[in-house]
Amino acid sequence: MKLSINKSRSLWWVISSAVILAGIISMVISWQDPSIKAPLRPSLDFVGGTRLQLERDCNKPGNCNQPIDINVVREVAKAQGLGDSGIQLVADKDTGAENGILIRAKDLGLEQRSKLQSALSEKVGTFDEQKNQLDRVGPTLGKELFTSGVIALIVSFTGIVIYLSFRFQLDYAVFAIVALFHDVLITAGIFSILGLVLGIEVDSLFIVALLTITGFSVNDTVVIYDRIRETLKINPNRPIAEIVDDAVNQTLGRSINTTFTTMLPLFAIFLFGGETLKNFALALIIGFIAGAYSSIFIASTLLTLWRERNSQSQIIANTESIDTSTGN
Repeated sequence: MKLSINKSRSLWWVISSAVILAGIISMVISWQDPSIKAPLRPSLDFVGGTRLQLERDCNKPGNCNQPIDINVVREVAKAQGLGDSGIQLVADKDTGAENGILIRAKDLGLEQRSKLQSALSEKVGTFDEQKNQLDRVGPTLGKELFTSGVIALIVSFTGIVIYLSFRFQLDYAVFAIVALFHDVLITAGIFSILGLVLGIEVDSLFIVALLTITGFSVNDTVVIYDRIRETLKINPNRPIAEIVDDAVNQTLGRSINTTFTTMLPLFAIFLFGGETLKNFALALIIGFIAGAYSSIFIASTLLTLWRERNSQSQIIANTESIDTSTGN
C-alpha cells in the first residue's frame, strides 16, 4: 500500500491545528486560573514549596483496614489553612493499595506540618515515620530551572537550524523547525489539558522530555529529507509531490519500527515505573508520536507546498521574460 500524503495534506494540517488550538486554549484558561497562574500546572520544582508524603503503618492491627477517603483528607487540609494544596493518594509499591497521601503546598512550616500530620492521623490512621518523605524547593531554584530549560530549548533549535542549513538547504531547516514547534506545542498543550482535568503537574523532567523529543523528531525528519534530496539529484524535473510521497513511503517502515520499539520501554516505565518518572514517560510518549506524525505529514508536505509555489513563480517569471523579449 502506497501513501499519497500530499493529496490529503490539508487534512493533516487541520488535525494538527485542532490539537494545537485546543492546547493553546487550555494554556490560556490555566493562565487565568488563580490556583495555577501559568500555561501548564507547575510542580514545586518551578514555584517552590513543600512536598509531604505520608504513608500509613500497616503493621499496626486495623490501621489499614479502611481505604483512605481523599475528601476527608481535603477537609482536614482545608481546616489547617491548606485548602489550595495539591492532594492525591499514593499506592503502596508492594501491595498496590492506596495507603499513602501526597500533599503539595506552597509553604509548610514545621509546626504546621506537625499539626497537619496529627489531624490526618486521627482521621485516616497512624503514619509510618520511616516511610514519610519531605522535600523542599525554593522559588529561586524553580526560576533558575525554568530559565535554564528555555535557554536549552532555544540553543537546540538554533543548532538544528544551522546543521540542516549546511547539510540541506534553508527551506529544509525552516520546515524541520516548524515540525519541532509542532511537537513541542502538542506535548505542552496536552499536558496543559491534563493539568486542568487531572491536576497533572510539569516538573524539571518535563524540560528534559522536550529536549529529547526535539532530537527524536528531527532525526526522523532528516531521514525523509535525505531521501528527498537524493531523488532530486537523480530526477530534478520530476514533480516534487511524487518525490516526497516516494521518500515517505520508502522510509515509512523505518519510522514506524523506530517509534514502536522506542515506545515499548516508555510504556513499561509509565505503567510500572515510579511516580517521579510516570509523567516524564508520558511526555515522551506524546512527543514521540507527535514527532513521527510531524516528520511524515507536516515537514514533508510543507516542503512540497513551498517547492511547488517556488516552481510556479519561476515559470511565471520566465514566461514574462520571454514575452518581454518577444515584444521588444
